[in-house]
Amino acid sequence: MKVIVGLGNFGNRFKKTRHNLGFLVLDEFAKENRFPKFKMEKEFLAKVSEKKIGKEKIILVKPETFINNSGLAVKRILEKLRTSNIEPLTSNLWVVHDDLDIPFGKIKISFGKSSGGHKGVESIINEIGTKDFFRFRVGIKPEKKPKNVGEFVLQEFTKKEREKLKEIIEKTIHKIKIAIEEGIEKARSKNE
Repeated sequence: MKVIVGLGNFGNRFKKTRHNLGFLVLDEFAKENRFPKFKMEKEFLAKVSEKKIGKEKIILVKPETFINNSGLAVKRILEKLRTSNIEPLTSNLWVVHDDLDIPFGKIKISFGKSSGGHKGVESIINEIGTKDFFRFRVGIKPEKKPKNVGEFVLQEFTKKEREKLKEIIEKTIHKIKIAIEEGIEKARSKNE
């Protein structure tokens, strides 16, 4: 079983912003793999969709807590799985998010690293008490460092970025599929 969490902010205002890259990837992943429509699960503070891919049960999660409190939803889901006698190893928790430290369009899979200043990741680490989970880090770093990081991540992608966005989302989905079907280490060996 894998719990794949996409980070973002709910609501139309944030839909096409850089910080919503995790949501954009999960939406496209769900569509391509014919997952059921995401349903709001109030007990988890998140929209959830689940399905088997091969023999692997995949739970897709989009927290509805705003990105800086994403850990609240992740903790609730992991606790629920634990009380259902499913021991969710944090290594089976995969988080997909934008990353300002990685050049635009590059994708890195990391494990056990600090949040690097990403408030959503920081929230997850604080709530579940460990940084030992996998992260699909999708680069949004511009050529010039933004003056205000908070403003930058909440802005919509530029026209130039949008032209590459579909390809970047596809590459991320491809990595997730490799990780599910062939193992996370195989996907990691292809870090770009």
